[in-house]
Amino acid sequence: MKKEVPVDKLLFGMFIAELDRPWTETPFIFQGFVLNNKKQLEALQKFCKTVYIDPEKSIEPPPPPPKVKPVSVLATIKEKAQYEEKVPVVVEMPVARAAARKTEVVLKDMFTSLQAGKALDAPRVKEAVTNMTDSVVRNPDAMMLLAKMKEKSEHSLDRALGVSIYMITFGRFLHLPREQLDLLGMLGLLQDVGKMMIPAGLLEKKETLSDEEMDACKSHVSHSISILRGTPGLPPELPELATLHHERYDGSGYPRGLKSMQIGLFGGIAGLVDCFDALTQRRPYGDPMSPSNALDLLYKSRDLMFDGPLVEQFIQCIGIYPVGALVELYTGEIAVVIAQNPTLRLFPRAMTVLDSRGKPIRPPVVVERAKIKRSLEKGSVIFDTSELFI
Repeated sequence: MKKEVPVDKLLFGMFIAELDRPWTETPFIFQGFVLNNKKQLEALQKFCKTVYIDPEKSIEPPPPPPKVKPVSVLATIKEKAQYEEKVPVVVEMPVARAAARKTEVVLKDMFTSLQAGKALDAPRVKEAVTNMTDSVVRNPDAMMLLAKMKEKSEHSLDRALGVSIYMITFGRFLHLPREQLDLLGMLGLLQDVGKMMIPAGLLEKKETLSDEEMDACKSHVSHSISILRGTPGLPPELPELATLHHERYDGSGYPRGLKSMQIGLFGGIAGLVDCFDALTQRRPYGDPMSPSNALDLLYKSRDLMFDGPLVEQFIQCIGIYPVGALVELYTGEIAVVIAQNPTLRLFPRAMTVLDSRGKPIRPPVVVERAKIKRSLEKGSVIFDTSELFI
């Protein structure tokens, strides 16, 4: 039995038996056909309002092609290492502090050398990164805490220390081999070294940058490549890797507009960590976000700005309440998260620093399974947490 169907309800596979007008007034040669392409459908929509289909002569339309899930850069990890927490965070803290301070000295000397037109001291950079990696391998929380507590300046590139620590820690979480952790640490430390060639006023400008100013800022990537290529003793792949941290999954990044797998694992890690660290630090054009809000923003940008599965792994690594985060407990006390709880992510170890009335707690009290009410934006409480750890 024929059935009348509006043309906007037609589906591929239906047998068109009759039209609402003579066939001769349409471009169709055959009186009766199976609808199987867009050109036929467009002609029916142009000449007819309704048609009559014959269900008995209709065929099942072909199933839509299956959606192919994009391949993640995580699939490129071929070799994995096993890491165990060898010492508690309180034991590792003095060692981590010494390693961080040594790296800070190396950074200051490095910047002084660049300003004087001299080459980087590659052996000292490698030694500094190795010391930090050793600490992260033993217990990542100590280094993460130091990275989070230290105030950073965009112009002086103090951010390089924090980015390096985050990248080493994320690599450890992904079980990358030890030599790759060292390479990630060196990449985090040096990928923005070209910013030393950009005028300080431009990097610290609060107003919207002009196109020319934006291009000048973006040129730090090419400056970094030039510096790293001119430094003997660095890993040969480092200059190329330093070009990747501003590339984005959808191709909207710079300098080459690379997409998805073209960016690679190290480039994906570098861009993700650099963005997270920038969001959680004070910038000339904006206040810092809380770590949880920054992670939420990254989660919403998965498969757009960053590789989706890599983002999800990063969130697992950092934790819902990252080490170094300021939080309010249900008691009203203000605390700093000092260590993750791998089995109970919602209840990390925290150190209370202010009581419910906002008074400093002396000495601070460590809470093993802190019941957290909410995360706090950095700077939302009047207390210099760096006094406790730096």
